[in-house]
Amino acid sequence: MRRATRPHGHLQGPASGLSAFDLNNLTAGATEYFDHIGSETIQRVNAEFATRRTQFKRAKLRWRVSRGARRSLGWVPFKAAQLKRKGKSLRFAGKAFRVFERELLEGVTWKSGCFAQDAVGDRWLCVPVEREVSQSVAPKEVVGIDLGLKGIAATSDGDKLQAGHFYRNIEQKIAMAQRRGHKRQAKRLHRTAARRRKDALHRFSRKIVNEYQTIKIGDVSSLILAKTRMAKSVLDAGWGILKTQLQYKGQQAGRSVIIVSERDSTRTCSDCKALTGPTGLDMLVVRTWACCACGVTHDRDVNSARNHLSAGRPPPSVSGNEPPIAVAEPSLTYGRCEAGISALQAAA
Repeated sequence: MRRATRPHGHLQGPASGLSAFDLNNLTAGATEYFDHIGSETIQRVNAEFATRRTQFKRAKLRWRVSRGARRSLGWVPFKAAQLKRKGKSLRFAGKAFRVFERELLEGVTWKSGCFAQDAVGDRWLCVPVEREVSQSVAPKEVVGIDLGLKGIAATSDGDKLQAGHFYRNIEQKIAMAQRRGHKRQAKRLHRTAARRRKDALHRFSRKIVNEYQTIKIGDVSSLILAKTRMAKSVLDAGWGILKTQLQYKGQQAGRSVIIVSERDSTRTCSDCKALTGPTGLDMLVVRTWACCACGVTHDRDVNSARNHLSAGRPPPSVSGNEPPIAVAEPSLTYGRCEAGISALQAAA
């Protein structure tokens, strides 16, 4: 009789892995061999390791690699009691640190945080703080959002977030720095592009959350399109970042954020629901088109956003992050555009 085996490294049950409490007992007294690392930091490392092992359901993790091409960036966690105020600076492990925008830390209580290193090599203080979040009713009821490449996002009301080409604009500078072997300069340029992208997306997402109570956004997948020839433009647009921002900001403000299906939303007329719009990769250059059935002229992105707007009814809850609702099937009665576009001429 053949015995069934499980893949090596996976957890067999709750008792197969050590908890954070067990790891703390095993590492007791380790601070004697370190100069500036206290017991609180070691306990935070143990807690993080136990959490990630439970999250990924593996007893052994390739975690915090110290050497090689996949070396992890620097990370020093701490408990809230270790970071103390002293005048205009903060003290940790006997050293004082000056921070930018220290007024944001005035009168707040922070929790366990960390010192994190970025790809350039700079260190950043990451401190979560508690703030009261007030929820209010938005002035407008609902909006649909379409994600694209010509414009990163377009709303059903006609507002657009134009593509900033955050990476494309400095692509030549990055290539020149890499050819000269200036790795640090190339990393700085990459960080500049990422900061510009996040700033533009933060401004747009905050505006949307402040104005609308229900937000419907398309389910376009950046991971799938990143495997195509449009990969650079897709990654430069930051669709995933925008969705994440809308979800957590909407949850804090009491908004309802819904992910809807994008199937046929581009070529479906938002007025008569006829499938008369341009289709196929070759027709992506067509940004404005006229419906052959009703004669209405549409902006491609705004029309798609309006179709998202009509995709099902929003739920009464405003807790945010509701399950996705499928887009309504368009009408089967549609007219196909002929060579002479006689229907459009008649409507004109």
